[in-house]
Amino acid sequence: MANSLHAQYTPWIALSLVKGLGSATFCQLLLAFKTPEAILAASYGALCETVSKEVADGIQQATGNPDIAKTLDWLDQPDNHLITLADSHYPKRLLETDQPPPVLYAKGNLQLLQRPGMAIVGSRHATPQGEANAADFAESLCRAGFAVVSGLALGIDGAAHRGALKADGATIAVVGTGLDIVYPARHKTLAHHIAQHGLLLSEYPLGTPSISYNFPRRNRLISGLSEGCLVVEANIDSGSLITARLAIEQGREVFAIPGSIHSPVAKGCHALIKQGAKLVESTDDILSELPHIRRPKPGNAISPNGLMPDWASLPAEASPLLACMGFDPIFAEQIAARAGLTPEKVSTMLTLLELEGVVGHLANGQFQRLA
Repeated sequence: MANSLHAQYTPWIALSLVKGLGSATFCQLLLAFKTPEAILAASYGALCETVSKEVADGIQQATGNPDIAKTLDWLDQPDNHLITLADSHYPKRLLETDQPPPVLYAKGNLQLLQRPGMAIVGSRHATPQGEANAADFAESLCRAGFAVVSGLALGIDGAAHRGALKADGATIAVVGTGLDIVYPARHKTLAHHIAQHGLLLSEYPLGTPSISYNFPRRNRLISGLSEGCLVVEANIDSGSLITARLAIEQGREVFAIPGSIHSPVAKGCHALIKQGAKLVESTDDILSELPHIRRPKPGNAISPNGLMPDWASLPAEASPLLACMGFDPIFAEQIAARAGLTPEKVSTMLTLLELEGVVGHLANGQFQRLA
């Protein structure tokens, strides 16, 4: 069986490893020659009618690439997969996009590619509230029948994957490296959990390092695999807005969570809303735009705004202190001035509230309500 698969996939792998042969040109070659085997057998002159001389040289030498054997060995390991345009389980939504990658490398549960996808993206420098929102929406959307699609990046992406893993594990991480590399390294454990319960996906061959050019390109796969794209937090120049723009070009729905008018990571979402993205406050706002997606069974849905803390366990001063905080990031000194409390009292209260998961401590020293 392994030898049969090796023979089936070797031509696809050989071509995917040719330097300078991108998705668009690969598809042009398939249109011209019909099969990867025919491309590899074509004459130099025939190849040069479609590709550059450098790429034609690479194709004629492709079958001698030692990385082919490395990839075949990887495919022999459990839960490792190669998906080509010739495979019946190639994601149908991706086929509808411009220049779908001819080869996809996958690790994990391939069945998730048949579920409706919802992209959740946002800032790498997310606020605690933003990460909580991403995780809660992801968990709720999974229970509503979606596979949550994101990019394994720090911040919102990682929070979305973790939220989906708390539900039924239906999450797809589209990465900009080879699947034998985890980037960022801090997400090695998260990537392992996704491989066990969800799916890791890449169009890049094994050994491809984290090159900045690759990440905007992988964004088209994140949106392409999805019915819609939810932007949780984003600066005005965030890469998440690239994903949102690609989603619009691909005919997908775009959703955005609003934030404080003073927050830099809310400005990208506000810009999207001004341009026509749907403002969302709950999962129902998304489901109402996608009525063909099955809703969760009664009792399975969770609040997309997080779980409320046990207020009875908090000191009496907690409620007025939170009221003084508002929902924007704020320094402890400002809270003390608004609440008429000593800095020492406020510091003690904030520590307690942080332990209870009611407030988060930002990197710049400010605090923000999470509930």
